[in-house]
Amino acid sequence: MISPSRRRLAFLLPILLGLCLAAGGHTAGATLPAAGGGEPELAREPSWRLPPVEEVRDAALAWLAAAAAPAEAAAASTRARAAWAAADRQHLDVLDSVMETIASGDPRGEAIRAAGSGFGSGSADPDLDWLDDPATPPFERDAVKLWWARELVRRDRFDDAMPLLMGVDVENSVDPATLLFHRAACQHWLLASDAALESLDRLLEREHEIPVRYARVARLLRADMAALEADSLDHIARRMRDVTRRLELGRAGTATRDVQDGVIESLDKLIEKLQQQQQQQEGGGAAGSGGGQGQGSAGKPMEDSRPAGGRAPGDVQTRDVGGGEDWGRLPPHDRERALQQIGREFPPHYREAIEQYFKRLASGGEDR
Repeated sequence: MISPSRRRLAFLLPILLGLCLAAGGHTAGATLPAAGGGEPELAREPSWRLPPVEEVRDAALAWLAAAAAPAEAAAASTRARAAWAAADRQHLDVLDSVMETIASGDPRGEAIRAAGSGFGSGSADPDLDWLDDPATPPFERDAVKLWWARELVRRDRFDDAMPLLMGVDVENSVDPATLLFHRAACQHWLLASDAALESLDRLLEREHEIPVRYARVARLLRADMAALEADSLDHIARRMRDVTRRLELGRAGTATRDVQDGVIESLDKLIEKLQQQQQQQEGGGAAGSGGGQGQGSAGKPMEDSRPAGGRAPGDVQTRDVGGGEDWGRLPPHDRERALQQIGREFPPHYREAIEQYFKRLASGGEDR
């Protein structure tokens, strides 16, 4: 059974994650006050560094000086420096400032930035093949990949964002906190528990230096992933939610069908477990209602400290468990009782999922 606190956490996490993703990446000066405690496994020497804003700005301007045409280099540098100064005064996102600099020096970067701004208008994804060209400078390649992946995550396209995020080196990233957080967000949604925990642990190595929203949501995500049990109702419901997301994005291919098949398989296991529990309860009730065989005088159980005396005939009562194609299925009355129990103990969408499963069985949609 899922506790009320776990249910509330599962409900609130997508909301908190969405707010955090919409807020953007690193903000200068946003740090988390020192905490009194902390998990021992996270108290270790950080494996990555958080570059100062000035260092990132200088690297972006150096790239611009090398990438811009000679006749335009001076004017482009002046515009970029003014934009960085304005971003610093307004505490704007560092990754956005880097992308603005790249867009001013490379038309391909500008096309990607414009595509990100035009999401939702039916426009196609921009060309990304040039990012993997060996001639593309690593600074530009990694910054554009991270920026575009963040835009994809903000629009629930976790499957598309994941390869881009995994292809960026944390130690050389212009915004490693944003990289680790969005990588963990994808892994959390796609239920890659071990990978998500690894990304969150790395992010929390610098818990007191990263933006507050990243640190606090990362703690919640970590607690959620650590407590998630495979093939539980919670796990099944999240995979159903992922299928809904994929279908809303028009993704009805093999990957989506694999997730659906996994959901059905997990439901089969869960229902089989419930059936076994019911049979054990029925068997225990039948044994308890029998005569005084194996009991002491006056119908009392024998004491554990001394062996029971007497003899028994050794006959075993056989029971007819039925046959045919309906063997192993819950009778309608018992099935409805199980659904009512699920409705009392779990959120409504769990009951709906089980009802849909039984409807598919009744219509012959599942060959079981």
